[in-house]
Amino acid sequence: MNAAPAPSYSTWDELVQTWQHLDLPDKAWRAEIVEETIVMSPPPGYPYNAIAARVQRALDRAIPDEWGVFQTAGVAIPLRRCLFVPDIAVIPFGELPSDDTPGPVPVERALLVAEITSKGNADVDRKEKLWAYGQAEVPLYSLIDRFAADGPAVFLHSEPHEGSYRMRERFPFGKPVELPAPFDLTIPTDEF
Repeated sequence: MNAAPAPSYSTWDELVQTWQHLDLPDKAWRAEIVEETIVMSPPPGYPYNAIAARVQRALDRAIPDEWGVFQTAGVAIPLRRCLFVPDIAVIPFGELPSDDTPGPVPVERALLVAEITSKGNADVDRKEKLWAYGQAEVPLYSLIDRFAADGPAVFLHSEPHEGSYRMRERFPFGKPVELPAPFDLTIPTDEF
């Protein structure tokens, strides 16, 4: 049996159109574009989903009605030829594409993105996504790293400047995460 050649995309728009029309095995699968490569991930396990649900619940109680918390929004980073589907994204409703112009949200419109590591993708979340979100100057990037070398922790990256984050705080699981303004929110992690 021969392997099929990987498709080549001459433009960012062609790559995004391919992503939009993927026929995934089921709705729980996630497809992202990482450095011009479409990567599909199977549905995560229940511990991962429980963390996402707890973070979403805390954010829902604290954010203004004009903002939404999304677990399936595609965010585009054309500069890096990446398109991610963050585990959590906080985006003002007024910044979302309309049905007339469907597609991913430009990542710079997000106020916060959060990624929850899985064993198979932890390095992508720790490196490529950290770098891409910093390049796009997303105000807050929360990496919920269940497999960190020095123990499970939430790493809150803030103050993006010239393509990287100037601040990084570590909150070991069990210690509450303090989100700065405009959130001014404490998220407990003792059940992570």
